[in-house]
Amino acid sequence: MSQLSQRSDVAAFLAMDIMRDANALSAAGEDIMRLEVGQPALAAPDEIRKAAAHALEADRLAYTDALGMPALKARIARHYQETYGHGPDAADVIVTPGSSGGFILSFTACFETGDKVGLAEPGYPAYRNILKALGVEAVGIPVGPETGWQLTVDLVQEAEKKHGPLAGIMVASPANPTGTMQSPETLGALIADCEAHERWFISDEIYHGITFNQRAVSAAGKGDHVIVVNSFSKYYCMTGWRLGWLAVPPRVTRTIERLAQNLFISAPSLSQIAAMAAFDAQPELDRRVAGYARNRNILLEGLPEVGITHIAPADGAFYLYADVSNLTDDAIGFCKRMLHEAKVAATPGLDFDPVRGHKFVRFSYAGAEADMAEAVRRLKAWL
Repeated sequence: MSQLSQRSDVAAFLAMDIMRDANALSAAGEDIMRLEVGQPALAAPDEIRKAAAHALEADRLAYTDALGMPALKARIARHYQETYGHGPDAADVIVTPGSSGGFILSFTACFETGDKVGLAEPGYPAYRNILKALGVEAVGIPVGPETGWQLTVDLVQEAEKKHGPLAGIMVASPANPTGTMQSPETLGALIADCEAHERWFISDEIYHGITFNQRAVSAAGKGDHVIVVNSFSKYYCMTGWRLGWLAVPPRVTRTIERLAQNLFISAPSLSQIAAMAAFDAQPELDRRVAGYARNRNILLEGLPEVGITHIAPADGAFYLYADVSNLTDDAIGFCKRMLHEAKVAATPGLDFDPVRGHKFVRFSYAGAEADMAEAVRRLKAWL
């Protein structure tokens, strides 16, 4: 009997497993507080949905250019100039089927089979699993409070001494699961080091717009080895629309276009049309970010009252990454019990850190404010 490829033997995405179980309990009539998945509770703003409704009536929704609709590419390029004062030309913006499509395209374009890529641990699990499926080795680089839960040049250089040369590094700011951010100085130093060593620098910026204590800094357009991945899913509340983008150096554009033509043909045309209206919804979206800030405060005040006291700073995104080692050394079992007994869904840290994650849990506060308060109440009763 033929065998499945070893490349396909990737770990399960535990957040999705927990979501599946929580969905089943909800379907059975249980009232579950949903803190497991990084998905805004509110639908996309009215402007976006109205643009989609009009397109359904008026547009035949055909394939678009593999790189995306020219008008949307131009609007994304304008967004960079308005928000950061720098960024790619419209020609070097690539619209993708979600940020996941962006990761697949950028990893395939930049890395050979057998290459090594440095990743912060804890970090988003799909990075290492997509790399493995492509035959690329993900090199986990442990981070913690001493570096603000972020990679630094020293950590990257130490990793190369231990594991050999890295073909690239992956940085997320704000990060999933910690919510921590790169400072402008550290980000600039990492980019400069990658440029000097001709090492790819891939910057996950999908949580830009959702920050609390400082503004996020974009890496877009800052180097010949810099690729930025972004998405309409988080700040723009368009998770199910499956639309993201890349900002790439000009020398990379045609390569990724050829890959996109063959792997995806194009991103969904309906989502692209709707996304044109997303940039006009900023006042509403910023009000939602203020709601995330209130949710964050509820958990930051409430979780210590139930014995969860060691939490990463969470300067952006909508997650708290909490050390629960005083309560358990089995985060998976802890989250299963919490779901079935307290009716609170959260994600075990092993999703994000296969070495130390057994003693961490990630709580998402992208939901309703009342749900955050109720989750704390239930955890107090349970613990």
